[in-house]
Amino acid sequence: MTDLRVTEPLLRIPPFPGARVKAFTSTGPGLASGLSSVTEILKLMRNARIGGTFWGAQPELPQGDYLLVRTRDTQMRAEALGQAAGPVVIWAQEEQRGDTLDDSVTLVVGAADPWHMLSRARMVWTDADDETAFIAALMHVPLGFSRAAGRFTALGRSDPQALEQIATRELARAWADPFTGAATGVDRIILYCAEWRRLIDTNRPVMAAFGFGHWKQGTVDALLWGGNSAHTPFLAPRREQLDALPADAAVALWKARVPESFLAACEQSGRPLYEVEDGFIRSVGLGADCVPPLSIVVDPVGVHYDPARPSELENLLIDRNFAPDLLVRARQLCTLIIESGISKYEAGGVAPLPRPGGARRHILVTGQVEDDRSVMAGGGDVQGNFDLLARARAVEPDAFILYKPHPDVLSGHRKGHVAHSDALRHADAVVTDQPISTLLDMVDGVHVLTSLAGFEGLLRGKDVTTHGVPFYAGWGLTTDLGEVPERRRGHKRTLDELVAATLLLYPRYLDPITGLPCPPEVLIKRLKSGGARRKNTILVSLRRAQGKMRRWLSGVKTAS
Repeated sequence: MTDLRVTEPLLRIPPFPGARVKAFTSTGPGLASGLSSVTEILKLMRNARIGGTFWGAQPELPQGDYLLVRTRDTQMRAEALGQAAGPVVIWAQEEQRGDTLDDSVTLVVGAADPWHMLSRARMVWTDADDETAFIAALMHVPLGFSRAAGRFTALGRSDPQALEQIATRELARAWADPFTGAATGVDRIILYCAEWRRLIDTNRPVMAAFGFGHWKQGTVDALLWGGNSAHTPFLAPRREQLDALPADAAVALWKARVPESFLAACEQSGRPLYEVEDGFIRSVGLGADCVPPLSIVVDPVGVHYDPARPSELENLLIDRNFAPDLLVRARQLCTLIIESGISKYEAGGVAPLPRPGGARRHILVTGQVEDDRSVMAGGGDVQGNFDLLARARAVEPDAFILYKPHPDVLSGHRKGHVAHSDALRHADAVVTDQPISTLLDMVDGVHVLTSLAGFEGLLRGKDVTTHGVPFYAGWGLTTDLGEVPERRRGHKRTLDELVAATLLLYPRYLDPITGLPCPPEVLIKRLKSGGARRKNTILVSLRRAQGKMRRWLSGVKTAS
């Protein structure tokens, strides 16, 4: 077994499933950019609870305080067991032999989260080369060392500056950003680790994931990983699989891909359910073509597109006090999205479109998949895409209306086709061959049912009219014709606050190059540059051939 305490730096990349970048690198000595002192570095680490194997297991520990023993020194371990008054936790790298343990001793073997292990420790006895000593000093847990000197020996002295001196030696260097390779300060490295910690801790309760196609699991794995085990446990949606889990275990569900009977069993079990859906910046390519998502949302409260009940996104918009720096980042992200021409499924072109209606007001109406769960939940009394077009024309009688069918409908896989001649009864043009982002840049307003195109229109400063109740309706930014739940959404939010909640706090993103969970800015730049990997090319080809046959049989036109 490799001795991580000696060979590994204090800040490390968690072993996310499928990650192709395994460790941070540095380009030489340096100071943390943006930080005035090592004290700030230590404060960031302490607040984020990062350093060491923070993704490790969190075993059950004694109630109240305890002595933590983490040492290879068998004599010191024996002395600790003989002298300790009260509970003792022995944290060993491998199974100990020759120890006689009574009921007051808890034995933990293998990798674990040191912050968890030290959480209620009244003191820790450890080796001077063990990073547990550094984390204990950060947490103000008293230290006892074995006799051998080591990497953190100075922490056992009374020198109050020892911790900062060791932190300077260990952390103050010019780190390389894992996503760009550029030199960066340790403050950014800490922020990455802090976000990974938050993600892993959120996932820890999830003990199984149901309804995830094999073509999707490879990219979703890292975003649902709860540390400790090697992979997210993707299981077949069968009752015996559910019943085999502990009674309080949370499960992740892609509800549209599990049988109704299994979903009912999950809901009746009283387990915490984490509903998973595609994120708002998904991929270049369609889910209907089995192109895996590079972003998902995982909601333990509800689901963002169902206005009948709360969701985590809605709660963020109701309760969150958004920090000024987060709002600045949201504004910058909005600019990046517009400049990149990124939408949920596409990376748009850069050439502006002509306005076919001249000086008339131009309105974009976006079709949707009519049996999509967002439409079923939030569509209200609108009866499909043709009805949406008719209603848009009634509201905008003099406008030049462009109708864009949903790409999954055009692909031949989903319901919602409106015949070209029928669409032209209310629209002036049907557009199938232009990216949604380019169309949004050209028009003056957007009419939607629940489509994400309305949110993308808001990013571009367009007038947005909602005929259903999407997640972005009811915050004072849209003209809402659907029945918005006023009791929950009866106050206003700014666009920056909506973007911060919707794109920065709520979803999860995967970098297709490194295989690491990443900020949205990284994914947008990958999509813009064409760096998003394409997987399942045979399956994608088969799905497209299947869609082509369905289009031919149903008469769906794909050219304007």
